[in-house]
Amino acid sequence: MYNVFIDGKEGTTGLQIFDRLAKHDDVNVITLPEEKRKDPAARAECLNSADVSFLCLPDDAARESVSLVKNPNVRIIDASTAHRTSPDWVYGFPELSQKRREEIAKTKRLANPGCYATGFIAAVAPLVKGGFVSPEYPFVATGISGYSGAGKKTIAVYESAERDVELDAPRNYGLNLNHKHLPEMVKECGLKSTPIFTPIICDYYCGMTVTVPIYVRLMDKKATISALYEYFAEYYARQNYVKVAKSEEVPTFLAANSLAGTNLLKIYISGNEERIFIASVLDNLGKGASGAAVQNMNIMLGLDERVSLD
Repeated sequence: MYNVFIDGKEGTTGLQIFDRLAKHDDVNVITLPEEKRKDPAARAECLNSADVSFLCLPDDAARESVSLVKNPNVRIIDASTAHRTSPDWVYGFPELSQKRREEIAKTKRLANPGCYATGFIAAVAPLVKGGFVSPEYPFVATGISGYSGAGKKTIAVYESAERDVELDAPRNYGLNLNHKHLPEMVKECGLKSTPIFTPIICDYYCGMTVTVPIYVRLMDKKATISALYEYFAEYYARQNYVKVAKSEEVPTFLAANSLAGTNLLKIYISGNEERIFIASVLDNLGKGASGAAVQNMNIMLGLDERVSLD
């Protein structure tokens, strides 16, 4: 039995992790009384007595929690953006390669990926690694997500009976083109230039789509849609939580909430001879956050990665 502490259990990701671990027979969740959840001494005691600690906190608070850990055996999974590009932390996307999976199994410091970044990296990293596009390719991507990814305050605004009518419509944000997930997207895909990424929040609870269009004329290695499908299908062939849709599975309308409530990410490849459309569909609370965190914990502990996720 492993002791697990969730620092920041009251947030959306923390609550989701707590709910998933309730079905996990191999862990015991350490909890703090409400009045002590912001007490540094109480938190430090929990952090240092746990086998695994999840940090579901803002960046500065996550860094503070790391500084409180003195036990060298404690494994930390940070769900914030604080350590996602740090060379001393392993980025927790096991499907990227067997080497990455092995690094996750060995590390004591793991940075859990961002939701939009997960969708982008799943589509783009294989393209760059396979030589289909240059690291200097001018990527443009769009992300569509339910409002749960914006946190408890935004959830409350969307679910208020007296909310503004503008919330009925999709809303672009991050208009300065400096979304917080961009650094990890660049690093994990090995890009030489920062993509143009435009996120959109919509009036539904959870689920997201990240779409990446490709000009065939700008590809270093030209490929048909069917050839790219074969490549991606082989790339992710032995993975439990990343799948590639066959051509007959590509729908007329691709719903961003079609995988809500799962830990699955599904890649769709479509388009025509001149322009290729690649989309990742996932649950921003599942493979985009808490599901990925629990999956990474299972790998770090030497357990079946599917425990409490299926």
